[in-house]
Amino acid sequence: MQSKLSRSFYSRDDVVQISKELVGKYLCTHIEGEYTSGMIVETEAYNGRNDKACHAHGNTRTKRTEVMYGPPGHAYVYLCYGIHHLFNVVTNKTNLADAVLIRAIKPIDGINLMLERRNKQALHPSVGAGPGILSQALGITTALDGIDLLGNQIWIEDRGYDIPEEDISPGLRIGVDYAGKDAQLPWRFSLRKSKWVSK
Repeated sequence: MQSKLSRSFYSRDDVVQISKELVGKYLCTHIEGEYTSGMIVETEAYNGRNDKACHAHGNTRTKRTEVMYGPPGHAYVYLCYGIHHLFNVVTNKTNLADAVLIRAIKPIDGINLMLERRNKQALHPSVGAGPGILSQALGITTALDGIDLLGNQIWIEDRGYDIPEEDISPGLRIGVDYAGKDAQLPWRFSLRKSKWVSK
């Protein structure tokens, strides 16, 4: 049974819980007539009001972060190091700027196209294990920043695959050492023993 996640899934006020629940859901894209999907195996939560690791910390409203302040259930896609397109899900309510970074997927549908996009010959974690990698595999770029996740270009599905609580491993977020004590928050969630989790 496949069902697209509803607005109410994204509009809840606990970004950490949403981040955890996204593990085991399926990120899907339909871009230029091509369909791809992957099971989400790693996420990171960011709180827009009191999290120094978040782009919106201190009410930072810029052209880049404005999407975070918009309605829940939209994509926040930004460029990292001028190379990697990173895909995030906006949550909570308008003006609160919570988001979940999708860090890794297990490729499921359209694998040959994903291999082509990643310039790989065989299925390997280098096709989905990392936030920039998964965006490239799924065809996600900053051109899709702000897109509604209830539409038909990028969406997230529940396929009835429930992950037991003990199979979700919390950990520290990656690359946020600058955030002081907030860098110590266990807000990264990954599927335990999955080879698709980023290194």
